Amino acid sequence: MIRYFAPSIPSRLPADIALQLPQGQHLGQPDAPVKLSFSKWSGIARLKAGQIGALAEDYVEGKLQIDGAMRDVMRAVTTLLPGNPVESNSGWWSGLLQHARSLGAHTPAKDAAQVQFHYDVSDAFYALWLDPRQVYSCAYYRDFSALTDTPTALARAQEAKLDHICRKLMLQPGERFLDVGSGWGALLLWAAEHYGVDATGITLSRNQHAHVQQLIAAKGLGHHVRVELRDYRDLAEDQPFNKISSVGMFEHVGRENMTAYFEKVLRLLTPGGMVLNHGITAGGLENRQLGAGMGDFIEKYIFPGGELLHVSAVLEHLSRAGLEMVDTENLRPHYARTLWDWSDALEARLDEARQVLAADGGPERAEKTLRAYRLYLAGSATSFEQGWLSLHQILATRPSGDVRQLPIKGARSVYPFSRDYMYH
Repeated sequence: MIRYFAPSIPSRLPADIALQLPQGQHLGQPDAPVKLSFSKWSGIARLKAGQIGALAEDYVEGKLQIDGAMRDVMRAVTTLLPGNPVESNSGWWSGLLQHARSLGAHTPAKDAAQVQFHYDVSDAFYALWLDPRQVYSCAYYRDFSALTDTPTALARAQEAKLDHICRKLMLQPGERFLDVGSGWGALLLWAAEHYGVDATGITLSRNQHAHVQQLIAAKGLGHHVRVELRDYRDLAEDQPFNKISSVGMFEHVGRENMTAYFEKVLRLLTPGGMVLNHGITAGGLENRQLGAGMGDFIEKYIFPGGELLHVSAVLEHLSRAGLEMVDTENLRPHYARTLWDWSDALEARLDEARQVLAADGGPERAEKTLRAYRLYLAGSATSFEQGWLSLHQILATRPSGDVRQLPIKGARSVYPFSRDYMYH
């Protein structure tokens, strides 16, 4: 006879968490802000071991019920972690295995499938919690007063981010501008409408491609704005661009492809031109994803194929490609705020979100997707708050080779080597 013994309950239960066990018993304070209701004893074992990613998967699959506001849930989660989630196994076998996985996970076909898995969930779903321009990347809360103006703070901060990027790139009328991973077109259209550039965007998302084409037609911008359903590796290099942006895209490139990615960007730039790379970076020097199973959860339910690098590693790959970094800005707290704004917006419209998702995939799939995104948004906000993840804007140039080039002798690019112009 095989006997199954229930695992022991964690000896120190945080004061803000209450448990309901599979047999109905209750532990913890009755008025605790967070309640975890388990249907299987295996979940208790995962709780005790601090396997946060496995608990998140149980929640998505309906084996665990979580009651409480997402901000309270995330505060409780940080007390359950067994250690620092940016620590990783950096041994030779782990590194070799990660190298092989990275190479195999980022073929053009796999990258397209992975991007579509995330971004083609439902345009209407994303529209429920993004700003009106549907900017799906870190906002820039330049105006401190925006932090207290909840109804419009996110929209203003996203417009500030779009303009911040355009100012950093010193966009000028008539310049050829490329946006790599153009999303729902916000930066592409902002650059064309406010700076007069000839703009090209590329995306692997069919939904986004169709959405941006409709916006271009509706605004009458077809003569100098276009969007292509194309992999960055397939872009022709015979007509280089004056300026390039890549926002929230290079997280999908893969560590083993990073130097080749920046080499491609270099070849797409005119000599003396500038590129701004805006993306998530790792909080630790070696980890490619978060520990305690959190990275595995993101890989399975949110971003398959995503890989993170520390900013120092990003700069190394960029430099190996021949680009010169001229400015780097850390926007980590801005992304924490952005994600909380997204999370709060989704939490306020859960019923609408269920209806929108159910219309595309049925009620069961809709509930799983919604649960996954609730944890993803709030968990990511917490990760940026804690410094487990970061966000960097890196401005780089393709040196022209001409030391006589203005504005400063020896500059070899249009960058004026002063940050003043970015903030005027």
